[in-house]
Amino acid sequence: MELRQIRYFLAVAEELHFGRAAERLRIVQPTVSQQVRRLEREFGMELFDRTTRSVALTAAGAAFLPHARAILAAEQAAAETMAGLRAERRPVLRIGTNVGLGARLERVLAALADRAPHITVDLVSAAPAERLQRVRDGELDAAFVRGADRSPGLDLVPVWHDPLVAALPAAHPLAGRDTVAIAGLAALPLRLTTREANPHLVDLVIGACRDAGFEPIMGPVFTTDQDTLAAIATGRPSWTVFYAAQAEILPAPRIAFRPLDPPLSAQTYLAVRPAASARRLAPLLEACQGL
Repeated sequence: MELRQIRYFLAVAEELHFGRAAERLRIVQPTVSQQVRRLEREFGMELFDRTTRSVALTAAGAAFLPHARAILAAEQAAAETMAGLRAERRPVLRIGTNVGLGARLERVLAALADRAPHITVDLVSAAPAERLQRVRDGELDAAFVRGADRSPGLDLVPVWHDPLVAALPAAHPLAGRDTVAIAGLAALPLRLTTREANPHLVDLVIGACRDAGFEPIMGPVFTTDQDTLAAIATGRPSWTVFYAAQAEILPAPRIAFRPLDPPLSAQTYLAVRPAASARRLAPLLEACQGL
């Protein structure tokens, strides 16, 4: 008995028509008839009553039908199990990335490659809400997120704090200091993205200004890294913030990036599904937490 014979038998049993079964199987009808006949000879009894107008299961065919389905279901389960083992041997990790990870992401990927060189990483950039939903849906294995310590249906694993730095003109007097007091920036316009685009960052920075005793003067809205830094470097003195890991890789010779005093940072999490394979994600979590 061959699996293909069982597959052909099942198609005919469900279609009750050799021609339709052949179309479903995408093979020619004589092949289906031939293989079913071989199966019948092996059993020593007919599985179908055939007339010129109809096909029906015999008592023997009806008795064999649940066994045929069980055999093919077992074959499918075995194939899925082996596919899963292959995926664990050469897995692809689909990771949603966060704006501003910068050099931090490069270090994570380097550490992951050292720990698990067999893993292929597929990075996906998307808005925060979309990243989280794609993790819930299983389209992503994990995603970096900031600004939320809970998300329905997901586990948020804290991986590190991202310090923020001030970006101001390199020629400004404050740029000559090792750190910049937040209170010392009160007279300079602040360039931030809109709250709708990044509520966590906006609330964090404005809250720090208020804690330092002033309401920030809001300058033009932050657009792109390049345009905003160019405007800060050459226009009226102003300032903005970047995550330190992102500032490390930005080519901005006329900009000074300085740590803030008091320090300001955001917690970064790795969002994963509660049912995600711990063994599959372990190398990524180790790479994050080892930095």
